[in-house]
Amino acid sequence: MMTYEKLLEKTALEDDRFIVMTAENRALVRNLPTSLGNRFIDTGITEQTMLGAAAGLALRGRKPVVHALSAFLTMRAFEFTRTSVGIANLPVKLSSFIPGVLSDGNGPTHQAIEDISIMRGIPGMEVFAPADEEDLVAMLPQIWATENPSYVRINTRPAILKHKPYVFGKAEHIFEGKDCTILTYGFMLEESVKAHQLLSDLGYQVGLVNLRNLKPFDGDLISKLATQTSCFITIEDHFLTGGLFSILAEYLVKNQILIPTHSIAFEDRWFKPGRLSEVLIHEGLDAKSVVEKIQKFIQK
Repeated sequence: MMTYEKLLEKTALEDDRFIVMTAENRALVRNLPTSLGNRFIDTGITEQTMLGAAAGLALRGRKPVVHALSAFLTMRAFEFTRTSVGIANLPVKLSSFIPGVLSDGNGPTHQAIEDISIMRGIPGMEVFAPADEEDLVAMLPQIWATENPSYVRINTRPAILKHKPYVFGKAEHIFEGKDCTILTYGFMLEESVKAHQLLSDLGYQVGLVNLRNLKPFDGDLISKLATQTSCFITIEDHFLTGGLFSILAEYLVKNQILIPTHSIAFEDRWFKPGRLSEVLIHEGLDAKSVVEKIQKFIQK
């Protein structure tokens, strides 16, 4: 199976425009220094310096793929990303490690649950959230091929379903359902698939969409589904503000589409750290809790 690291190595060896950079966060790329030589750059724990250097390299015709923990890549280096990369619209590709609840045992300082909101606010920045490593590897060649800056929520967990072929900018419509349609992305697809099965067993007809592209957003699919389902339910490991719920609400209002819409997200609070399974249960993001909430939404 192709992994993130193997794909990046293959891409970089075939195209010398690619430079791999890290801010002393080698978990995803620990074997690449040997094969890439001076095209592997570790700046140390200096995310701002890394983004500034990446912008300089991009100005010289390179395509830097930069790595850091999500919270520090999006927040500590934000001004450099916005000003040096965003305003110049440079093809710097941001690989964001342990986003959302995947930071599990780390405390609020390491929780990137506002990263989608931050990064989509930069004009020209593309934002992606693969559901697992299979999804990630299928998406990255097209993401890396663009000449725009891109932010990717890296997820290397094993797939729990066979994905449909990836089409840039398009969501993955997994199941159709008239009672409601779940819209989700990233790791939360795992719990959403489990919740879908539980709801189906209870007799509900529930749709499911993997919105792996958050910017660009697949508005065409949303418009189509709004005529076929009774309500939308967004599920995300992100603050309610600025994430998928906000993206959806903006689209519905702009296009004057009226449909009941509910959300399962973090509402103005941090999540309590613990093992991932514990976090999900405590925060009501596990499949069982999601089912209970969706039943109430449908009954309304």
